[in-house]
Amino acid sequence: MTKSDHARPQLTVVVPCYNERENIRPLVDLLDKALPDVRWEVLFVDDDSPDGTAKEVRDLARERDDVRVLHRIGRRGLAGACIEGILSSISPIVAVMDADLQHDETKLAVMFAALQEDPELDLVIGSRHVEGGSATEGFNPLRAKGSEIATSLAQRLLRITASDPMSGFFMVRREKFNEVVLDLQNQGFKILADMLAASRGTWKVQEVGYTFRSRQFGESKMDAAITLEFLGLIVARLTGGVLPIRFILFMMVGLSGVAVQLAAVKLAMLAVGASFVMAQIFGVWLAMTTNFLLNNALTYRDRALRGRAILRGLLSFYAVCMVGAVANVAIADLVFVAFPYWAVASFLGALVGALWNFGASSLVTWRMR
Repeated sequence: MTKSDHARPQLTVVVPCYNERENIRPLVDLLDKALPDVRWEVLFVDDDSPDGTAKEVRDLARERDDVRVLHRIGRRGLAGACIEGILSSISPIVAVMDADLQHDETKLAVMFAALQEDPELDLVIGSRHVEGGSATEGFNPLRAKGSEIATSLAQRLLRITASDPMSGFFMVRREKFNEVVLDLQNQGFKILADMLAASRGTWKVQEVGYTFRSRQFGESKMDAAITLEFLGLIVARLTGGVLPIRFILFMMVGLSGVAVQLAAVKLAMLAVGASFVMAQIFGVWLAMTTNFLLNNALTYRDRALRGRAILRGLLSFYAVCMVGAVANVAIADLVFVAFPYWAVASFLGALVGALWNFGASSLVTWRMR
């Protein structure tokens, strides 16, 4: 039913999406049934889905005035999509939910009523871990265990008391969100935990139990990279936001590169009798190659190079990191001459090159398109 009342919506439902074309119309139909007494709009934030999600939303928006689309180009990630979506809303209350139909839309009315009835309430979380909540239907055992570990880490390290800080289903007052938005990380997938940490325990929070349903269409976006992004978020919060998630992930990859480099140096020196300098050059080259591949898949997944662009990107990565590589080898050689322990010398060389590599690759190899 198209709303004829053009008054400002009381509620905006922000739905970040990627390759969710089949779920768009079913979700809007469910919202119609769930919110009959609320003036609402739904804003789909699409990260340029190749399956035509944005087009599907635009087609639907031509039929009704309570559907909008924010089509993002060159940017990917749930946290950034949620931030942009909430900032694009004009309603005093904003909800966030997934497009995959796993969140129980019937709880939106309950969450909205709670905020209406209690003006001091700032945030309502759809929780799988309180009375009336369950995740057994929508999670396989491995994903359930991962969510349990992530929840425990968030609660302990970020001092969050909510039972389900990993939830992607919540409702917040827009004015309260505005207070923390500049302190949020726009990379990653767990914006609720970031919001709770940024609020520093000053928000009044309520949780509403819901059953996490099985996905009907499309594929889950959860993977190992998201788990590492969450660990990056925790480190970013523990450092007060001084270190952004992307830099932390780059350093994680860099540490793996150090391991590759050390192994390669040792192999070259022991297996073929190479001099330390030649072994170090080989180790640096191999570490640069593996670092590029891991950064493309993890650190810069929102700008990931594909197809022929991967080869061009690899060559670009070699070029922009050459200064770092030269410094790496030179520093390592100087240290080795003064302090002939190859592991220490190699590690210090890698550390010097890492800072240059991050800045240069961000500006050139994975520049925003």
